[in-house]
Amino acid sequence: MRGAGLPGDLTKIRHELHRRAELSGTEIRTADFLCTTLTACRPDQLLTGLGGHGLAGVFEGRRSGSTVVLRCDTDALPLPDRPDLAYQSEAESVSHKCGHDGHMTMMLGVAQQLAQARPEQGRAVLLFQPAEETGAGARAVLDDPAFARLLPEISLGLHNLPGFPLGAVVLREGAFTAASRGLTISLTGTSSHAAEPEAGRSPAPAAAALVQALSALPQLEPGLSEPAKVTVVGIAVGGPAFGTSPGAGQVMATLRAFSDVAMERLSRRCADLVAGIAAAHGLGWDLTWSEDFPATVNDPWVVAAVETAAVAGGLSVVRPAAPFAWSEDFGHFTAAGPGALVGLGAGLEQPPLHHPDYDFPDALLSVGVDFWHSILHHLLSQTYGKE
Repeated sequence: MRGAGLPGDLTKIRHELHRRAELSGTEIRTADFLCTTLTACRPDQLLTGLGGHGLAGVFEGRRSGSTVVLRCDTDALPLPDRPDLAYQSEAESVSHKCGHDGHMTMMLGVAQQLAQARPEQGRAVLLFQPAEETGAGARAVLDDPAFARLLPEISLGLHNLPGFPLGAVVLREGAFTAASRGLTISLTGTSSHAAEPEAGRSPAPAAAALVQALSALPQLEPGLSEPAKVTVVGIAVGGPAFGTSPGAGQVMATLRAFSDVAMERLSRRCADLVAGIAAAHGLGWDLTWSEDFPATVNDPWVVAAVETAAVAGGLSVVRPAAPFAWSEDFGHFTAAGPGALVGLGAGLEQPPLHHPDYDFPDALLSVGVDFWHSILHHLLSQTYGKE
C-alpha cells in the first residue's frame, strides 16, 4: 500500500504538530506526540532522547542488508504564526515557518507504510532530529552512542522547497547547501562624556569600518577559490544616552561558503580583519562563533539512485546549476558517510521559507510519503556503489 487512503490522517497529524511548535532544544511536546504515533506503528526498536529530544523508529527487513537512515527535522522558528490558521501555533512567536511539521508528518506516513509491510531486506531507520535550525542537532545525534550503534550505510534528508513545482524532486551532486557560521565581534573601549569623546575610546567608528570591510571581504580576498559571502546581521553600539560616548559594542555577521575549506579561509580572514581594525582604533576585541553549519555535499551514487527511483515513480527531476546559499546541518551526515539532501518542490506560488505567510502545503504530504517510500525500498534493494 502507498499513500492512498492516508492524506486525511496526514493532514490532521501535520496540523497537530503545527500547534505544538517548539524551538530548537525544547521539542518536548513534539517528541511526546511523535513517540505515541511511532509506537502505534510497531517499530522493531524505538530510540528516544537522541541528541536531546530526537527519536528514531527502526524497522527490520525480512532479510539482512544495508541500513538506510531517512532523516527529518522537528524544531520550529522564533517567528509569529499566521493568525488566520485554525491550527495556529500554541506558543507565542514560535511557529513552523520552515515546514518541519510537514517533514515530520511525511516521515510518520512512511512509518505507517512500514507498519503494514516491512522491507524485503535491510533495515530502515526513520530519524526525527531535533535542533536543526541552530545547527546543533545533527552533530548531537551522530555523537549519541545509541544512534552510533545503527551504523547506516546511507543517510538521506529532505527539505520542501517553495518556488519549485509541487512534488518536483530537486537533486544535485556535490555541494547542495552552503556552510555557514555566525560571528559576534565584541569591541571594548572606554566610555566618556559625549562632550569630550576624545577622553574615551568609542567603538562606533570601528564598528562602521567593520560593516564595510566585512561586507566587501569576499570580493577582495584572493585566497578564496569559490564564491562566498559575509552578511552583517546586527550592530549594537551605545543607546539613547545622549550625554555619553559608548565604551563597548558588537557587530554580528553570518559567513557563507560552498565548502568547509573555503569557510575556514573566510573565517581566518575575518579574524585577521577584526584584529587589524580594532588595533587601529585602540580597542580590545573578542570573537564568538555560533550556529556552525557544514556544507552539505551529496554523494553522486546516492543522487543517481534517488533520481532512478523518482523517475520510476513518475516525478519530475530538477537539477539546479549552483548550490543553495542557505544552510542545513545535514552536512554532518554527508560528512560522516554516503548520503544526500534532496529537495521536494512545494509549489511555484508558495511563499518562501521563513516568510510570514508561509505554511507547509498539505497537498505535498501524500506525494512526499510516496517519494520517501519508493526511495527507501530502492536503496534497500541496492548495494552502495553498485546498481
